[in-house]
Amino acid sequence: MLKMIDFKGIHEGEAGWIVGNGPSLNEMDLTFLNDKVNFCMNRIYLGVEEMGFTPKYYTVEDVFVAEDTPDEINALKYCKFLPKDLDYCLKEDENVCWVDFLRRYDGFPKFSADADEVVYWGSTVTYLAMQLAYYMGCDPIYLIGVDFDYVVPDYADGPDITSREADQNHFHPDYFGPGKRWHHPRLDLVEKAYIESRRFIEGNGRRIYNAGVGGKLTIFERVNYLDVR
Repeated sequence: MLKMIDFKGIHEGEAGWIVGNGPSLNEMDLTFLNDKVNFCMNRIYLGVEEMGFTPKYYTVEDVFVAEDTPDEINALKYCKFLPKDLDYCLKEDENVCWVDFLRRYDGFPKFSADADEVVYWGSTVTYLAMQLAYYMGCDPIYLIGVDFDYVVPDYADGPDITSREADQNHFHPDYFGPGKRWHHPRLDLVEKAYIESRRFIEGNGRRIYNAGVGGKLTIFERVNYLDVR
């Protein structure tokens, strides 16, 4: 089993690429990620063969994703950072590093500088990835595929949604396809978390950018991924 402390500062001064799962990924040439420190998440494995790259680090924190696709996640050979409270459905193996993931806490949002002690919930798995990238020393941190744009179906009548059709909010139609559960996107909370991540990261002398194509994310300074990859 892997230990978080072994990753502290392991990529100091290296760029870290956080790969969201928005549709904009399909508009990018992602083969360059094979030579980069990259952080992927959730059901990215549905598209990596076609996209032409292999995830280096993988994480998931959404209970629905973990519960609905445990066999797929357990079979992944990537280096996986998994919340300890998901150990009832996700298995330990030589590729797993368990993290102390705090879902409920006062003073939301908080950003952890010490992922070996705690990592905070931020209403999006990308917030977890940001804390991992910071802990490993990545600078700058680039976001791609973080489109900050969702279409919520008319039949959604609560915080939990069970999909009835192909997913149009992610890079693959099966991502949250028919029968898959997902949470109503709380972009108001995500926005607060992203603002805090920028404040914390830049306040500590590092940099974080939106290097994605299109989308509606304006919290981070935009750069062209073709210029910085």
